[in-house]
Amino acid sequence: MSKVYRIGIIGCGGIANGKHMPALKNQPNAEMVAFCDIIEERAHEAASKFGAPGAKVYSDYKQLLADTTLDIVHICTPNDSHADITIDALESGKHVMCEKPMAKTAADARRMVEAAKRTGKKLTIGYQNRFRADSQYLKKVCEEGELGEIYYAKAHAIRRRAVPTWGVFLDEEKQGGGPLIDIGTHALDLTLWMMDNYKPKAVLGTAFHKLSKKANAANAWGSWDPEKFTVEDSAFGMITMQNGATIVLESSWAINMLQTGEAKTTLCGTEGGADMWDGLRINGEKHSRLFMNEIQLDAKGVDFYEGNGESPADLEARLWLEAIDKDLEPVVTPEQACVVSEILEAIYESSRTGKAVYFE
Repeated sequence: MSKVYRIGIIGCGGIANGKHMPALKNQPNAEMVAFCDIIEERAHEAASKFGAPGAKVYSDYKQLLADTTLDIVHICTPNDSHADITIDALESGKHVMCEKPMAKTAADARRMVEAAKRTGKKLTIGYQNRFRADSQYLKKVCEEGELGEIYYAKAHAIRRRAVPTWGVFLDEEKQGGGPLIDIGTHALDLTLWMMDNYKPKAVLGTAFHKLSKKANAANAWGSWDPEKFTVEDSAFGMITMQNGATIVLESSWAINMLQTGEAKTTLCGTEGGADMWDGLRINGEKHSRLFMNEIQLDAKGVDFYEGNGESPADLEARLWLEAIDKDLEPVVTPEQACVVSEILEAIYESSRTGKAVYFE
């Protein structure tokens, strides 16, 4: 790639510092030249650490978008602002990577899809777990038909006691929900992607507020304030697809369960199965005998994808820039991410009403 892309960062908090900005810093064809945060000091700190010489700082994202020299914008703000900022950025002529989930509501997610189509600019969503070595390998297994027809799957996003107590994670108004929309979204995205199935038929779900009201609770990041814990502490859903396939989604920040793990999937097909619970395991039947293969993904194995040694975040950033440079479809398409948002919203709706939600 000959062009160096000029990138603006909107939202300079945890996910921007933990993933987006370090990964972009490692890309030779990217330079971060604009930073925006409602807390301007954070934008200055980000510009100092990751910015190109002369990088600009803003506290109003619309001023950043007015810069016609920017090619790309990464949006790392709370969920309730994703849609409006993304649409404004697309309409200002920028390609957009927006952090997950796509939006707080399914209606907003659909607005984002429409804006991308209307403007002709590329839009992707930050589902970085697709870019892990085990995910990349399993995707190839699925694409080559080794599992056959995948008709049953589980999407796992279970923490025993790991409630994020900072920022706006516990604020339903800002986030739209708790563990389901925060980490359940990754597990669901991974599972739908492996199945290559984006046609839901019906959803039945339940969200619980069982442990959130406990004071002085054990927690990885210190006890939460029960008065501020306005989102669910766990949520579960059963999703049936138009072709009859069924997915069970489990998510929690706090639950009395010992088997934990995030952004994992279990797949059951007509020719074999796979899971991510103890590394990546493929199972099946051959010559009238059952087998289970553990896939070796460390440095002692072989390179399963181009650029061995890349972190998932670096691979995500590189392939995103390649999609723009070569006019390719992003690995995570807005249409796929929109279906994830629609299913998550249906689980919340089902929990509120006690009824199944049916898709047209």
